[in-house]
Amino acid sequence: MSISFETIEQTLSLWMRQACAAVFPGADLAALPLNVVATTDASFGDYQCNAAMSVAKLLKMKPRDVAQAIVDRAGCPVGVERIEIAGPGFLNFHLSADWLARRLEAVQTDARLGVPAAGQGKTVILDYSSPNVAKPMHIGHIRSTVIGNALDRLHRFLGWRVLADNHLGDWGTQFGLLMLGFRTFADPTAYEASPIEELERVYVASYNRSKEDENWKNAARAELVKLQQGDAENRELWRSFIEHSLREFERIYQRLNVKFDLVRGESFYNDKLPGVIVMLQENGLAEESDGALIIKLEAEKLTPCIVRKSDGGYNYATTDIATVLNRAEEFKPDAVIYVTDERQQLHFKQFFTVCRKLGVTTRLEHIWFGLMRLPEGTFSTREGNVIKLDRLLDEAESRALALVQQSSPDMPPAQQREVARCVGLGAVKYADLSQNPQSLVTFTWDKALALDGNSAPYLQYAYARIASVQDKYRERFPVGDPLAQPIQLADPLERALAVKLLRFPDIVLRAAANFRPNQLADYLFDLAQTYSTFYQNVPFLKAEAGVRESRVRLCDITAKTLRCGLNLLGIETPDRI
Repeated sequence: MSISFETIEQTLSLWMRQACAAVFPGADLAALPLNVVATTDASFGDYQCNAAMSVAKLLKMKPRDVAQAIVDRAGCPVGVERIEIAGPGFLNFHLSADWLARRLEAVQTDARLGVPAAGQGKTVILDYSSPNVAKPMHIGHIRSTVIGNALDRLHRFLGWRVLADNHLGDWGTQFGLLMLGFRTFADPTAYEASPIEELERVYVASYNRSKEDENWKNAARAELVKLQQGDAENRELWRSFIEHSLREFERIYQRLNVKFDLVRGESFYNDKLPGVIVMLQENGLAEESDGALIIKLEAEKLTPCIVRKSDGGYNYATTDIATVLNRAEEFKPDAVIYVTDERQQLHFKQFFTVCRKLGVTTRLEHIWFGLMRLPEGTFSTREGNVIKLDRLLDEAESRALALVQQSSPDMPPAQQREVARCVGLGAVKYADLSQNPQSLVTFTWDKALALDGNSAPYLQYAYARIASVQDKYRERFPVGDPLAQPIQLADPLERALAVKLLRFPDIVLRAAANFRPNQLADYLFDLAQTYSTFYQNVPFLKAEAGVRESRVRLCDITAKTLRCGLNLLGIETPDRI
C-alpha cells in the first residue's frame, strides 16, 4: 500500500511561510529563504529555521524580535511539541513523541516509506556510462556507470518517467586506427576466443605505430574516410566490432544490475548532422573560420564551438546538438542529465549554450565527476595500463567470499558465493557512491574493497542483523503480532531512531535534486550507527510485552529503510552475511 505524504521538511517549511505571512502581512517575503531543515545536533531540537534573520533584515528589525513574534502569534504546527528561540533568533522545533510514533506507524505500512512521488508526470533522460566500442570496460567506467545508475534509480523511485540512454562511442577517429591495425595485427584465433581483448591489443599496437610512422597515421585516416563514406567492407567490419562490444558490455551491465532503456551510439545521429549545420546557418549562429564552421560564444565568455572541421568532418558538439534536438522531438523530456567526467565541462557548456540559442527549452544538466586515477598517475587504454572492470569485480567477490567463509562457515557453499557476490559488488559501488561525485578518486584495491567502516558491507551486515532479530522474535513468540501493538517512544534512544527514520524521504528528495547519491549514503551510514546504539543499549526480546513489539516494529522500519536506500544505490541486501 502507498500513502500520499508530505515530508516533514515540506510540512514545516510550508507552515513557516504561512506563519511569516500571517505575522508580517505587509511584507513581501516571496524571495526569502524560509525553509525548515533537519538539525545536525539533537541539542538544538529536531528541526531548525533561520528565517528570522532574513525577515529581520528585510523589515529592519532585530532577528530575535522577529522570532519571538512568530512563536507568540503563530503557535506550533501539527506534530511540534514546542518551538524554542536560540542565539540571535534561530527557531528550534521539537517534535511530539506521540506524533513521531503515529507517523512511523503510517510509514511502516507504506510501500514508499513516506517518500512522495515528486516526479510524477515528468520525463527525464539520463545519459550515462557511454563506453567506447571495441574497448573493454575498465575502472574508469565505474564512476559514470554507478553514479548514473543511482540517479536513474532515485528518479524512478520519485515517480519520474526515466529513459536511461547508453550513448555509445561507436564513431570517430579511433576506427581508422582500429581497422588498419585489425587488418595488419589481428590474430583470428584470439579474436574468435576473446574479441574485445584482441581489439584492444590491436588498437594499442596501431596507436603506438601511428606515433612513430606518419604514413601509418595517414593510412588510418584514409580508412576512416572510407568508413564515413559508406565503404561496404569497412562498414561490415565496423558493425562486427559493435556487435561484439555490445555483447561484452551487456555481460558487465548484467553483473552490475544496470539496465538501459535506450542503447544508441553516436552513429545513430549521423544522418541528422547536415541538417544541424543548415539549422545553425539559417539561425545565423555558424560562420566560417580558417575553413572550419564555428559558433562564437564570446558573450558567454566561452571559446568558439567547432561544429564542422576544415576537412568537412563533424565534431562531437554537432552530434550532441543533433542528439538533444532528436530527444526533445521524440521524447519531449523535462530534463536531460549527462553523467561524465570533469574533462568535458567546457564541451557541455558550449553545446548547451548553442542548444538554448536554437530554442531548446528542455533543462540540460551536466553532472560531472572527478577522475579516477592510479597511485602512479592516470591510466589510458592507448597506453595499455588500465585495470579492467571484470578484474575489479572478480577481486571484490573473491575478497568478500573469504569474509563470508570466515563469518558464516556453516553456510552452504552456493549461498556463500551468492552472498559474496552481493557484498563484493556492493563494496565496489559504495566506495564510489559514498564520496562527493566531484572528488578526485585515487584507486587502490584496499580502499575500493574495504569491507568495514563506512562501507556497503557494514550496512549490509546491519540489515542482516535486523533480519536475525526478527527471526528470533518469530521463533520465541510464534503467535506474536508486532503490528497489533502501538509504537512507543519512551526511551531517548527509541526517539532518536524514530527521528532519523522519518528523515529518509527528505534525504531521497535532496539526493536526487542535488544529483549527489553520497548524501543518501551518508544518511544510511548515520542511520545504521543510530540503530546500532539503540540495539546495544535497550532490551528487545527480554522487554515487557508491548514494548518488545514496539521495538521489533522499529527494527522492521529500520530494515526496510536500509534495504530501500541501498537498493536506490544499486546495492543488494542479503538476509544473512
